[in-house]
Amino acid sequence: MKRIIAATLALTAFAIAGFAEGKKDTSAPAAKATPQKLMIYTSMKEVLIGELKDAYIKKNPNIKVDYYSAGAGKIMAKLAAERQSGQIVADVLWTSEVPDFFAMKKENLLEKYVSPEAAKTASPVNDPEGYFTAARLGTLGIVYNTKLIKTPPTGWNDLLKSEYKGAFAIANPALSGTAFVSVGMLVENFGWEFIQKLRANGAMMGQGSGQVVDDTAVGSLAGCIGVDYITLDKVEKGAPLGFFNPPEMLVIPSPAAIIKGTKNLDAAQKFIDFILSVEGQTIIAKANTIPVRADVPVRTEMGLVSSAEAVKRALKVDYAKLGAGKEASLERFTNIMTK
Repeated sequence: MKRIIAATLALTAFAIAGFAEGKKDTSAPAAKATPQKLMIYTSMKEVLIGELKDAYIKKNPNIKVDYYSAGAGKIMAKLAAERQSGQIVADVLWTSEVPDFFAMKKENLLEKYVSPEAAKTASPVNDPEGYFTAARLGTLGIVYNTKLIKTPPTGWNDLLKSEYKGAFAIANPALSGTAFVSVGMLVENFGWEFIQKLRANGAMMGQGSGQVVDDTAVGSLAGCIGVDYITLDKVEKGAPLGFFNPPEMLVIPSPAAIIKGTKNLDAAQKFIDFILSVEGQTIIAKANTIPVRADVPVRTEMGLVSSAEAVKRALKVDYAKLGAGKEASLERFTNIMTK
């Protein structure tokens, strides 16, 4: 009897084990996590945003990243159209059109986010509430053709000298956001009289920011107000150009912000953290512009200065006022430069 009971128990245990094993084999595999997505709208040059994208993906392989790179004006027009349709595609906005960020914050279109990396950055302007944070400091200096200008400039008033007569240009501020802010800075600090003096010396309104630098490189112009990375990229390729930042600098931060209501908030926050990190800022510094972190080396041999020096020397401007008076300023500048 005992043998029968023992055999029965053994068979029962075997059957239970077999059932458990069979259940394990036939169960469905665990579903894979859905990859996160991130769409960035930016006016940064393709080479820079492309390198940042690749480095970000290496740190976050589960996030699929795409970007739309264009001028700030086109980006804002695209965002306006998407907003009208009720479907905003962008998760992150990163341009150099500072007034746009103040306007978007006022309209409650930005997501508040204070990155842990933000405390290590410096900028002439940031939002203390954390709706946007500068990720680089763009500068516009006096660009000159070294074959035509033998004595490098030392300040803004040098542009009123005969060497630049009839051969100096400022990019059309209606086409270039950085040109618009630059004109605003010059006017707020030196008055419209300075713009009128430039015009009296034959200064003209050029096309886009890249075009005025190109015209200076080929000698069609003796000089222009030029963007740092646009100019220095050409210098590295052998163009006969000099780049000089006057004591009173045109420093234009490039803020980055998260779009309100994004479905990819975690990925967007990680991107803001990354571009403000040492790794992200090092990539930005290599692109011939100024990083916002003091612990990232700056290409001073190319004429750039540290972020602390840039903040110290930056011309002041009221961005909210500048944005509100944009149409009137554009009209006045155009009238002066086309007389």
